[in-house]
Amino acid sequence: MNINDTSEKETDMSIIMPALNEENNIQQAISNTLEAFEHCNINGEIIVVNDGSTDKTENLVRDLSGSVKCLRLLNHEMPQGIGASFWDGVNNARGNTICMLPGDNENDPIEIFRYLNLLEHVDIVIPFVYNNQVRPFYRSALSFAYRFIVNSTFLVNLNYTNGTVLYKKSILKELKYRCSGFFFQTDILIRLIKRGYLFAEVPYRLGLRKGGISKAVSFPSLIHVIKGYIRLIRDQYYTKSEKETEEFLDGTVTATRHK
Repeated sequence: MNINDTSEKETDMSIIMPALNEENNIQQAISNTLEAFEHCNINGEIIVVNDGSTDKTENLVRDLSGSVKCLRLLNHEMPQGIGASFWDGVNNARGNTICMLPGDNENDPIEIFRYLNLLEHVDIVIPFVYNNQVRPFYRSALSFAYRFIVNSTFLVNLNYTNGTVLYKKSILKELKYRCSGFFFQTDILIRLIKRGYLFAEVPYRLGLRKGGISKAVSFPSLIHVIKGYIRLIRDQYYTKSEKETEEFLDGTVTATRHK
């Protein structure tokens, strides 16, 4: 793993940007994020996690990092999965807030950055897509079925669980289990919400992918989702020893509100 390091100054927000063969999108995704930092007056950093790309993704990011001080590169020699990339970014993040923005440039950073101040009142901000028409019908149908299964299984009522969620970094560090596949975002949210951490759902506009092929809908991804789903059921309903601690972390909004 290679890290193009910068100063040790703590930042407001760390953007984790997983990328697998995103040479057509990664530069614009980084540029849009930098513009959003400036627009929203955020002292942020971008951590691109190159997850074993075989195209020019790594070289493009490495070249940019020489002139962009808040840009860092984590490099996986072989693909480890989007969840593993996210957690690798979390381990190296300097910000108090964590958000994952994929390197496919499908997301507008301002759409989630505008809600940063909500973290003064909750510990998690969960976006849900309100312009579903930008996605093919089959993607919308899969999303509906996925959401129904998750909500029914874990007795929640979430509108979306795979978006650009804003987290307080401290509560992520509390989790004992870290899912490495495409189920990672749902896994995190269910564990934290069932623990009792306060959250808010907010509307979010999704953009169109400009190039490349999405890795979210594939047979390997489906297998990882099924495995993650089964593991979460086991941990939530059957494995008492895996339950998280009963106390909320000091410094979180949830802990303060409970006191």
